[in-house]
This record gives sequence, structure tokens and C-alpha cells, in this order.
Amino acid sequence: MELFMRFLIVSLTFISIFFSSTVFGKGHLTYGVLMKTLSNPFWGAMEEGVRDGSKEAGVAYYLQAVESDQAAEPQLNVCMTMLERKPDVMITAAINSTILLPCLKKANESGIPVVDLDGNLDHDIAKKAGVSIDFTIGSDNEAAGAQGADYVAKVLGRNASGPVLVIEGLSGNITGQKRARGFANRIKKIAPGLKVVASLPGDWDRMKAANITNDILTRHPNLKAIFAANDGMALGAVEAAYSAGKGNDIIIVGVDGNSDAVKSIKSGRLNASVAQLPYLVGKRAVIGATASLNGLKMAKFQFVDTLVLTKDVIENNTHPLMKFVK
Repeated sequence: MELFMRFLIVSLTFISIFFSSTVFGKGHLTYGVLMKTLSNPFWGAMEEGVRDGSKEAGVAYYLQAVESDQAAEPQLNVCMTMLERKPDVMITAAINSTILLPCLKKANESGIPVVDLDGNLDHDIAKKAGVSIDFTIGSDNEAAGAQGADYVAKVLGRNASGPVLVIEGLSGNITGQKRARGFANRIKKIAPGLKVVASLPGDWDRMKAANITNDILTRHPNLKAIFAANDGMALGAVEAAYSAGKGNDIIIVGVDGNSDAVKSIKSGRLNASVAQLPYLVGKRAVIGATASLNGLKMAKFQFVDTLVLTKDVIENNTHPLMKFVK
């Protein structure tokens, strides 16, 4: 399977846990894992992957997150505090491509390797700031956006025409930018009659996405599709569309495949989500960090496959990647 062929490690010791101040493992290595926020099911699933991989290894980790995925300055402060515990590796999901660079530079200066979790750091920007990234692991975000476009074109038809809305992530966040760009470039190529009439930052916020959808619907009442760069915003768009009496008229696609999105898809409201399989991302980040510490040279970019979740895919439950949807 391509998913497993991409990942070079076949057998490797995993890692046990250190969550906040509670020790679950007695390993000689300790990893610092910094996520955005555990209030989002996406990051909760990723933490589960880190936990499961770690338990099998006997290496400790401690995990921290901030209140929301917009809390950039607090995340930098948390990162600096985590460094005081001198972890053997820092695995970080930065809120934007620059906020953690002072902390990660300090980590490098202390001999601590940095792993970019979920592709939130720009390697060129990091290098200019004096930060060396051991490797990035996550989904191919441009490809995920393109998959969303493929789904929209499949449902509406490649000859379809009409306005389309793109709701981006947090302004300045490379992940959301890549997903939006991947969707826009692909839809232009395969269904040129579907025009992106607005591409606006929803800041990963459900309510803001709902407000954007309401605003665009007043200007484009014949809106054909909405692509949102994460599921929370997609669900906000769903709420706005149904409130406007357009719920059955607009194809709405999110990204992540989190538990809330799965429930909405099963109920027939959200049309689809490009599942990022964050559980696998978290698990493989830990495995890759361990491999690197043991002297294995890692590919700079490692991609975990994505899966377009629809009601049929979920109910049939036959796709081999479904077991990783959390």
C-alpha cells in the first residue's frame, strides 16, 4: 500500500508517555510535543497517535497545547517553557510559520532536533532564521485541497458552472494556504466553469466561517460549492447554508476528517471531508524522531495519505484507511 511504502521504517521501538506532569513511561528519552489546541478533534486524534506509538516504545514524552489555534504568542511562551525540561526532541505544530522560530532556534543551539508536525513550518523561512528542521511529517496539503476539488467536480460535473467559495485558514498559516491553493488550482483546471468568487481567511473559526458564508450567499445566492480548509469551518458553512435554506443546494467540503465532520456526513449535512488521518501523523512523528536519534537519515518531507470521506465511504467501511479515521 502506498501509505506504508512511503514510510521507510518497518520495525522500530515506539515511545511511552509523559503527559503534562504525569509519567506513563520510564524511557531514557523524553520528547516535547507541542500542539495547537486539544479542543479541536483533529489534534485530539493526533495526540492519540502520539500516545499509542509512545506506549509501545518505553520512551517518555510530555505534551502541551494552547487554548486555541489562534493563540500564537502564548504558544511561543509554552514552547520556551517546554525547553526548560531539556527534551531530546521537540515535535511542534506551529500556529504559523514564524511564531516558534526563536524557540526552535534555541532548541537547535542546545542540540535538540526539531520535528515539524503537520507541515506548519516553511523550511526556507526557518533556515533564514537559523532553524534546522530534522523532518516534516503530515499530509500533502496542496494534494488534499486538490482532492476536495476533484470531489466537487465529480458531484457537479466538469461542465458545471457557477460561483464557488473558498474559506481559508488563519492568515499567514502555511497549512491553510496550501489547502486553499490546491483546491483553487485544481478546480480551475478540471472544471473551469466553476469560478472561485471569494477566498477569505476563516481563521479556523466555525462562527467566522458561518458569517463569511452568509455574506457570500447574499451576493451569490446561486453558490454551487464551498471548500473550507478545515472541518470546523466547513461545519460553520453547513449551518449557515441550512439557515439560508440552501443546505441541499451547495456542495460543502472540509478537510481533516474529524469526529464532528464524520457525524455531520453520516447525518447527510456535510457532503465530504478530506481526512488527514492525524492519528497516523502523530504516531509516525514519534517513530521518525526515534529513527533519527538512532542514526537513520530521514527524508525531509514525509506524507501520510489522505482519504475523501463521504457518506458511502463511511457506511461501507471497506477502505483500508478507514481504521485510522478517529
